[in-house]
Amino acid sequence: MKTVADILRTKINHQIHTIWPTATVLEALNLMADKGIGALVVVEGDNVVGIVSERDYARKIALMERSSYTTEVSEIMTSNVITVTPAQKIRYCMELMTEKHLRHLPVLNDGKLTGLISIGDLVKDIITDQESMIRQLEQYIRGE
Repeated sequence: MKTVADILRTKINHQIHTIWPTATVLEALNLMADKGIGALVVVEGDNVVGIVSERDYARKIALMERSSYTTEVSEIMTSNVITVTPAQKIRYCMELMTEKHLRHLPVLNDGKLTGLISIGDLVKDIITDQESMIRQLEQYIRGE
């Protein structure tokens, strides 16, 4: 069974985008839009203190009619961040993300942020594995 480390190795873009908790929500939105991503890990120094996503913006700014110009990321971020390690299995991550309704999981190695995986990363990996298995079974059936 594949691990988080396997997923991180196959990601095209290994860069982890972070933001400070004192940044404005508008700064976070601009960064997400510029990078084409849906979430940012919120850090203070080397410590992960939260995660902020487009969903947080929609629910905690837009729907509540707050200002993204003056509201700080710390006011809308999820501060109880669920993380995984590079050694954890993909199946565990899928179950965790499904059970907790998460779209992103920061990856910590010895307490240091080393990656971020999304539900899309996991689905892509599962599809690739299933396509490979189908090809192998077809070859077996054909006697190749």
